[in-house]
Amino acid sequence: MSDVVVVIGAGSIGQAIARRVSSGKKVVLADVSEVNVRAAAAVLLDAGFDVGTSIVDVSSRSSVAALAELATGFGDVTGLIHAAGVSPSQASPATILAVDLYGTALVLEEFGKVMARGGAGVVISSQSGHRLGALSEEQNAALATTPTEDLLALPLLQPDRITDSLHAYQLAKRANSLRVMAAAVRWGERGARINAISPGIILTPLARDELSGPRGEGYRRMIELCPIGRGATPDEVGVVGALLLGSDGAFITGSDFLLDGGVTASYFYGELAPR
Repeated sequence: MSDVVVVIGAGSIGQAIARRVSSGKKVVLADVSEVNVRAAAAVLLDAGFDVGTSIVDVSSRSSVAALAELATGFGDVTGLIHAAGVSPSQASPATILAVDLYGTALVLEEFGKVMARGGAGVVISSQSGHRLGALSEEQNAALATTPTEDLLALPLLQPDRITDSLHAYQLAKRANSLRVMAAAVRWGERGARINAISPGIILTPLARDELSGPRGEGYRRMIELCPIGRGATPDEVGVVGALLLGSDGAFITGSDFLLDGGVTASYFYGELAPR
């Protein structure tokens, strides 16, 4: 039996974090796509990691629970990297809410039951949640604490209130941050920590979909006008993920780290501000 790191979402960001925190541990790599999970596993295996794979649908409680059970069969789950999700250009509002919002709530709940003392998790959220307008205290509390199975029934998440896929995505990512904060209290009872990272434009296949999609011009403008003036690499997210999952981050829990090259700062106070 060994310590186990679970990676949900076989993309570049999940792999970048896993490479920094999984030496000497069992990596359980899960994705909804068998093709993607096998390709990612091959890369990590070739790099010397001990990797097992699983198929998971994060919008299904039984699927997420089965993944948690599988992981505990290998040993103590000391790390969770939740990087699964769909973007506004990839999915409908309903699918985004089911995967990015409800799915994240499921992962936090099911893995909150099995995390080992001293373990830590990180949820990959998005800068988009930070650019959504302010919600009421009641709405924030509802997104943070509503029981998972009742979450998608909240009034603010109904089709007549969700105008498009981007709006759904922003709400999902705001909810990710709020639910991580609430989950930190429950995870703390087990002696475990949970945090979120909200990346900006990270140059991954998903980002390339966005850059070539209907909102591509806006994304390119973000890159050009943000203080850093470029997109980021997955490895730059990996550095922050390793901090949050490791001993150097032992006093950090319930937090959301905005990692966007200053895009959000420019949106509120710079050239990207709505006019």
